[in-house]
Amino acid sequence: MDLLITLAVFLLCAGVGAMLAERAYQRAAAAERMSEVVHRAEDGDPLARQGPSRAAPELFERRLRFDLMRRLEQAMWQAGMYQGANSALLTIGILLAGGLAAAFLISHDWMVALGSGLGLGAAPLLYIRMKRNRRLKTFLLQLPLALDLLKSTLEAGHTLQRGMQVVEREFADPLGGEFRTAVEQARLGMPMTQALSDMLRRVPLDDLRLFVVAVKVQTEVGSSLAQIIGRLSEIVRTRQNLASQIRALTAQSRMSGMVVGLLPVVVLAMFSLIQPTYVEMLFFDETGKLILKTALVLDLGAFFLIRRILRVRF
Repeated sequence: MDLLITLAVFLLCAGVGAMLAERAYQRAAAAERMSEVVHRAEDGDPLARQGPSRAAPELFERRLRFDLMRRLEQAMWQAGMYQGANSALLTIGILLAGGLAAAFLISHDWMVALGSGLGLGAAPLLYIRMKRNRRLKTFLLQLPLALDLLKSTLEAGHTLQRGMQVVEREFADPLGGEFRTAVEQARLGMPMTQALSDMLRRVPLDDLRLFVVAVKVQTEVGSSLAQIIGRLSEIVRTRQNLASQIRALTAQSRMSGMVVGLLPVVVLAMFSLIQPTYVEMLFFDETGKLILKTALVLDLGAFFLIRRILRVRF
């Protein structure tokens, strides 16, 4: 009973704290955006670098204070989840507390309870990361075709904004939605380069960054944007082909890592069905429990280490 009361008090405090932190973060972000607008108006530079004003160091300190919440909210935007970070924090707190309480009531072991709580608490973060990666991958696959269509529109004599309108009508989300947002921002008076920079913040891809830089260079220097976009489309396709070749060459190693990581679990499950007496020591003896926990930690560490080694950046 005491544990349930403690859990209820923890959830209440976590929810209130998340709501207060979200409100404070929104006030600080609004003040920071207002300072940036004033700073750009004084300098007369619409392409000034985004960031806190030099004349307002207290805003920079507030930004550092809420940096983790800002990153979480930004990751949710990149995943296509346009919600506040307080809802995600509240869900994480509920799952963490629920996992801790349930695992402790079942196993009466604080280490198992801590592992279960952290695992459940990390589930929303893993879901956001997985959805973000899937959305960015879909956007990247749509980008070369969109660049080809944009090049054809520019060669026909239309403006960049008109070409982006054609692209957002022809393509589904996420690329169509992101281009639609950029076009609406430009229609409301924001410079197109700034709208593309905001889109790059929502879709942090190197290939899209090349497109944004090309538009900025063409705006400042002046050149054939259609030729630049055509060349950029070829570069994006080359990078995608290279990524596919890398994944094909590392497929065997990745599969080997998965097999090695899952093999102890499979063997333990088989022995539990065939000869339960062989594994009873691991679950009922104190030394066996310590061995099982150590093996689990080492197995997870090796699994993530193999994934890290096989991750190729180019």
